[in-house]
Amino acid sequence: MLDEVERWLARRSWSVADRPRERLVAAKRGTTVSVVLPALDEEATVGDIVSVIRRELMTEAVPLVDELVVIDSGSTDRTAEVAAAAGARVVARDEILPRIPALPGKGEVLWRSLMVTSGDIVCFVDADLRDFSADFVTGIVGPLLTEPDVDFVKAMYDRPLGTEAAESGKTPGQGGRVTELVARPLLNLHWPQLAGFVQPLGGEYAVRRSLLERLPFPVGYGVELGLLVDALHTVGLDALAQVDVGVRKHRHQDERALGRMAAAIYRTAQLRLSRGHLVRPLLTQFERDDSGRGKGFTPRTYAVDTEERPPMIDIAEYARRRVA
Repeated sequence: MLDEVERWLARRSWSVADRPRERLVAAKRGTTVSVVLPALDEEATVGDIVSVIRRELMTEAVPLVDELVVIDSGSTDRTAEVAAAAGARVVARDEILPRIPALPGKGEVLWRSLMVTSGDIVCFVDADLRDFSADFVTGIVGPLLTEPDVDFVKAMYDRPLGTEAAESGKTPGQGGRVTELVARPLLNLHWPQLAGFVQPLGGEYAVRRSLLERLPFPVGYGVELGLLVDALHTVGLDALAQVDVGVRKHRHQDERALGRMAAAIYRTAQLRLSRGHLVRPLLTQFERDDSGRGKGFTPRTYAVDTEERPPMIDIAEYARRRVA
């Protein structure tokens, strides 16, 4: 298995510099590209991301992106206003497939985005990225335009946890704690073919619609792991790839949020290992309680995301739209 991973790394891992933009434009030849930003209270960053994509990848000289859509999943700030002002088409999550009540979670937003986009290639980009570079889009779209047998491409990058160098000349610690503590062990133990992915949980990836519409979508944090595992079983390892796009800077979650994320990812993996084998889908965490009842810890219990959406191709509205 190690030899297989090493062969895959040699064949299916690239740098963004391997495919200059002019090569991608020449290779596009009628293929359409949709970029989707799932957003919840991201007014501080979503406008800059939209502006960079429009300025660099949606011009007459570089017509790489055909459609740029922000899916707002109930923001209470100015996310929708800022995104629209920067030039994105903004769609509210709850207006998509209204006959199916929306569930909270990132995967829900990505699943619904297939209903309101039309690109042959769908490129997902998280809306909380800082110092955004268009390389995040060109890098992951590139192999899909130049390699006909590649169907799914993930970004890989450095992910600094801090913005300043540590003392004694040490570099800042890396983020991706859930990746290292949960996702990477799960993949190495149960899906070792996927052990070569540097950022298996990263939110930046591009997929051919013809594959994406056939995959089920975990509604919450488990969506990235679920899509990756299901893509492996659907199209095989050689149809998967990754591209180095540099450095990813974004807002980091606190430990409790990471715990809930980890539980959802574990549950997503468990469903794929043994369909129908239900474990307790709850996570109890603790907070310091200094109330009048005396010092101690108070338990807080959260539901773990267990819902999944079916492949979009099975949804009647989507099937009618494809025919139209």
